[in-house]
Amino acid sequence: MNLGGVKEPAIAFAPRSYVCRRASGSLQLDGRLEKPFWADAPWTEEFVDIEGDLKPHPHKKTRVKMLWDDDYLYFGALLEEDEIWATLTERESVIFHDNDFEIFIDPDGDSHQYYEFEINALNTVWDLLLVTPYRDGGPPINGWDIRGLQTAVHIDGQLNDPHADNRSWSVEVAMPWTILRECAEGQRPPAIGDYWRINFSRVQWQVDREQGAYRKTLNPSTGKPYPEDNWVWSPQGVINMHYPEMWGFVQFAGDDADDTFTLPEEERLKWQLRKLYYRQRNRYERMGAFTVDWETLLEEGAADDELAAWGASEGRPIIEMTSHSFRISASTADGQSRYWIREDGKLWKE
Repeated sequence: MNLGGVKEPAIAFAPRSYVCRRASGSLQLDGRLEKPFWADAPWTEEFVDIEGDLKPHPHKKTRVKMLWDDDYLYFGALLEEDEIWATLTERESVIFHDNDFEIFIDPDGDSHQYYEFEINALNTVWDLLLVTPYRDGGPPINGWDIRGLQTAVHIDGQLNDPHADNRSWSVEVAMPWTILRECAEGQRPPAIGDYWRINFSRVQWQVDREQGAYRKTLNPSTGKPYPEDNWVWSPQGVINMHYPEMWGFVQFAGDDADDTFTLPEEERLKWQLRKLYYRQRNRYERMGAFTVDWETLLEEGAADDELAAWGASEGRPIIEMTSHSFRISASTADGQSRYWIREDGKLWKE
């Protein structure tokens, strides 16, 4: 596997959360969100830059709604847009070469075996399964499909017409549990109270209007398009969507939903283990070796009072290593189980 360095997110660990309510009826997909089906679903917060407050707030609004029932997980997205264009028409195209909307789902929160879905304004989709994040060697399984997937796009304006009065495009997606459960704990759909790690991304390219069409704006010094903007629901702190540990928390609620989510203490413990994983990998890239020395890992990254305090406590983690691997574990607060993380980022509980 790839044992290169892993950039630490440059923001505090504070993923956004959403309480996903039960759907009260069936969905007839047409891409429009102003209908009874979505009336009781709250909006997420507006999207921010993928790096969070390190970059300016997006100049076009994006929000999402979610619902669930016994058969599907539903998504509705509204993308404010005065330049509505798309070119890709073949399924499994690399959709982010157009402006797009993306969904990422890690059902069991271990950062491995998660789903990616992309859609453009032509309702062309790309769905794939990631065995591990790219930083840990991948690979993506492009032939994997969400069988039974339903999608629809509505355009408030005109597609590929720079002269039109464009306002937005919206997306509806229904993903069946028969597929999503494949990577879930126990290979089952969620129960009330369960939470999954989910995030959303909007890729936005700079364009010019030339001869009645949209063209990506070229950087005159390179002759290539300027880098795209990446706008997300829960910021990553790094320009990389494939950090599932930074995705939001989506909790599945019953009919009497309480719209508050309390982050379990175990998620804080898992985050401390993640930081040690980053530092072990970065040390290996520099030195060609891991370490079992706690003080060395503290010095490997930026000063971190929380991590240092944890290392000084009786509950400090246990570090094991070989020449090309490591395992780090820590006990839960009740002492009944332990969380483990290894060199490829896999995190699990025993």
